Amino acid sequence: EPGEHGSPWAIGSKEGGHKAISPKLGTMDDYVQLIETARNHNIEIALDLAYQCAPDHPYVKEHPEWFKQRPDGTLQYAENPPKKYEDIYPINFETPDHEALWQELKSVFIFWIEKGVRIFRVDNPHTKSIHFWGWVIGEIKKVYPDVVFLSEAFTRPKIMQMLAKKGFTQSYTYFTWRNTKWELTQYMKSITETEVKEYFRPNLWPNTPDILPEYLQFSGRAGYIIRLVLAATLSASYGIYGPAFELM
Repeated sequence: EPGEHGSPWAIGSKEGGHKAISPKLGTMDDYVQLIETARNHNIEIALDLAYQCAPDHPYVKEHPEWFKQRPDGTLQYAENPPKKYEDIYPINFETPDHEALWQELKSVFIFWIEKGVRIFRVDNPHTKSIHFWGWVIGEIKKVYPDVVFLSEAFTRPKIMQMLAKKGFTQSYTYFTWRNTKWELTQYMKSITETEVKEYFRPNLWPNTPDILPEYLQFSGRAGYIIRLVLAATLSASYGIYGPAFELM
């Protein structure tokens, strides 16, 4: 649930944090019913998990030591140059209290797994601790080996590959930005004909919630069909950000 401060990406509010349902959306019982009803129709509900907090997230008040602070003691907001997210407080994975923090973040996964979720689309894992991912995925896989972790990472190839090696089941790719035949051929060869294929499972997305690539801006319906067919046939798994894609 977005915080009161207006960001759709900042999690938490006075009503609760990463283990709460916004009262505007319903109750936890409603959510469990959704999961179960979907499963009865052979549909699985995935959860988008973002480890970042709104300023009114309960963690901020209860555990200020879990966040990055400026020298004057104020909390440091998130930056991904040139963007500034002044309504997001990034978690400090290297805090001296990291053992308690890591256990709490692990418990968030467990909480939703016990509600019936088995697929997590993890938001921007490359801006968090890679060591944390290796630890938490390993811990969860010991108990719940069927859980799927999708890495929503657009970053340098070595970082994306490291996240895969740390246990992520699938990863976003550069498919969104590869448009010419040469670009697509070179990119697909790089992830299917090298050692990368042994551990990196690509999930191709023609679009994402906040990216509409230039090709789709000008190609019309034919371009949307082309990108969807390519995504669905070049990889074993693909995804689309639905209504926006269907409505072009």
